[in-house]
Amino acid sequence: MSNDELAFAPAWRIREMVASKEVSPRELVDLFLKRIGDLDPKLHSYLTVSAEEAKAAAAKAEEAVSRGEDLGPLHGVPVSIKDLEFSKGIRSTMGCYVFRDHIPDEDSVVVERVRDAGAIILGKTNTPEFGQSGTTENRLGDPCRNPWNLERTSGGSSGGAGASLVSGLCSLATGSDGGGSIRIPASFCGVYGIKPTQWRVPRYGSVGRGAPPANMFSQSGPLSRTVRDSAIMLQVLSGHDPRDPMSLKAPVPDFVSGLDDGVKGLRVGWSSDFGYAAVDPEVLEITSKAARRFEEMGCSVEEVEVGLENPFRAFWTIFTSSAYSSYGYLLNEHAGELTSYGRYSLEQGRHATSADYAQALHTVLLVQRRFTELLERYDLLMSPTMPTVAFPIGKPPQKIDGKRVPPHLGYLLYTYPINMSGQPAANIPCGFSSDRMPVGLHVIGRAGAEATVLRASAAYEKAYPWADQRPQVS
Repeated sequence: MSNDELAFAPAWRIREMVASKEVSPRELVDLFLKRIGDLDPKLHSYLTVSAEEAKAAAAKAEEAVSRGEDLGPLHGVPVSIKDLEFSKGIRSTMGCYVFRDHIPDEDSVVVERVRDAGAIILGKTNTPEFGQSGTTENRLGDPCRNPWNLERTSGGSSGGAGASLVSGLCSLATGSDGGGSIRIPASFCGVYGIKPTQWRVPRYGSVGRGAPPANMFSQSGPLSRTVRDSAIMLQVLSGHDPRDPMSLKAPVPDFVSGLDDGVKGLRVGWSSDFGYAAVDPEVLEITSKAARRFEEMGCSVEEVEVGLENPFRAFWTIFTSSAYSSYGYLLNEHAGELTSYGRYSLEQGRHATSADYAQALHTVLLVQRRFTELLERYDLLMSPTMPTVAFPIGKPPQKIDGKRVPPHLGYLLYTYPINMSGQPAANIPCGFSSDRMPVGLHVIGRAGAEATVLRASAAYEKAYPWADQRPQVS
């Protein structure tokens, strides 16, 4: 393989090549560090590049191969870690200027499991302050830019993960999703990403990840260029940990073995709007066509009335209240060092009343019931992932399809209800707009049925592959 081919090779293939000694972990790390040095000054996808740590880990990984040791499922694979995860010995900022010099003395569960699987951490990817935005800007440096168009956002809050992955600055990436933060950048950047079932991946090891957590709706998960890579990473991350008593104790399903089983006979429900969402006509055309393609693969596809009223107010009350419970002290001690959106979010949480919270919890239960009912009738639900393509940095849409939407919030219409309901959901890259920006199809499964979501995603990927598409900056 050429260096360019290696940079964009699937993570599962990289692991095979490392195990068979076709390529060494040191060669891989050197390649990716060079690419980061050459390309990331344009993208700002990394907040911290851990070059020396990566080189040391590569040397150990190479020695393990030479000694014939048992190798983990990600052995030698260069990965990026979203900077909401603590990483021992590597700067961990959570996208917040207050923690610009913070170096933890322990790993989060996610980092711990990634290391145990043999992966090599290249660095920490850009994220908005405490993950509180659907785009990736903070006070630590320049905004994270979209590799398809440098004037556009990469999305958020896993914006650095999406940008680093699609531009070939890592083989695999971790993200987290508390309102769409895996699926938003996956859609805007043209990669695959899956939010697991609520509590599938334990949460431990970050400021604010105590009790209550800073975002009760959040789940860590993978972003990747291929579905198989995400299935492998999800397998690595999943499973109960006693440090997070809420994490699922049930046995973890095998997410990898059934990827090639196809989708014949599955029942699919398609919704263009969930009952309230405005969507760009071109995005709607591309995503509805993608959903109908599942008929070619043997599924039944029919339109469904979700019939929701927009639940954002309830989501926002719980989201901001949880953030305030974890980071509210910063308003007194470090208000001047926070972003404007960070202060606004915390202030909203401070002023939420018990009545507001009770009403919000009631809405969460209604949303959960509605999606559970629909997923008793259908194996999968589908919608657009995002109502628009990536927009210019700092200029979120004020209108979509001629309809006025809330400023700074109007592009988050399809993702956060699934955080409220708790089901797994993925973004499938399904095409490009007329201005050559990626469009994503939203695929939602029953609680605990990530394997079905992954299998459907793999079937689409086989019929309509996307991984060979390269952005402007790559």
